[in-house]
Amino acid sequence: MDQRIINLFDEYTHKPLTREEFIKKLTLLTGSTAAAMATLPLLEVNYAHAATVPLQDERLFTEYISYAGADGDMMQAYVARPKKKGKYAAVMVIHENRGLNPHIEDVTRRMALEGFLAFAPNALAPLGGTPEDADKARELFQKLDAKKTITNFAKGFDYLKTRKDCNGKYGCIGFCWGGAMSNNMAVHVPALRAAVPYYGRQPEAADVPKIKAALLLHYAEMDERVNAGIPAFEEALKSAGVSYTIHIYKGAQHAFNNDTAPTRYNAEAAQLAWSRTVAFLKEKLK
Repeated sequence: MDQRIINLFDEYTHKPLTREEFIKKLTLLTGSTAAAMATLPLLEVNYAHAATVPLQDERLFTEYISYAGADGDMMQAYVARPKKKGKYAAVMVIHENRGLNPHIEDVTRRMALEGFLAFAPNALAPLGGTPEDADKARELFQKLDAKKTITNFAKGFDYLKTRKDCNGKYGCIGFCWGGAMSNNMAVHVPALRAAVPYYGRQPEAADVPKIKAALLLHYAEMDERVNAGIPAFEEALKSAGVSYTIHIYKGAQHAFNNDTAPTRYNAEAAQLAWSRTVAFLKEKLK
């Protein structure tokens, strides 16, 4: 697919570009309204393909929980872990800018099958939860208070301390918006041992010395918007003595891990990044 179309979709999903404006620009790039409408299904996510791990997988225990966030906010989260009772290292799974949806719940179950207590908070809980319409979900993200939202996620680790199935070892993984939030968790949660941001916006250089966690950073070669922040981030990481590893996946697009997004999903990059992620988390949280 024309890289200009993929870049336009990235602009649409990350900037205040209305759907009407997006369709107009897509029509110009594709040459006609009919061609634009035919291209849309190749760009937009399809949650019908989300469940690679069954909702009721007999190997897992799953539940929805609530916990106290900032200023009385009531947060919600999806939890999955191996069915066998015991104490597990906890991995927070942080969604994209669409909220907690079927795809991220599936990723949470995948993480649980790797032997972790996987915990996926919903940033939109204080605003009523995640709407089914992805456009409406993205609009709600514009209404979130950034500092309060960071606190809401950080308090998720306070909640994990209260669970009998948590062994007190913490990591996190996040995608896109959640990749940026993973970086924020590394800055704001000293107890965090490992953070794995996928194509996430980098924190301010001045905040990098606060990071105690080891970082595994996944980036897509074609993701110019996010990659622009890599050099300053890496320089700050080196100066602060933070343990980190960077992987840039050749030919991959932003959101290459999302297997419900047909055009940007890259199976080879996603599988390699996932295997690296699981090995990294098992090493750091053992």
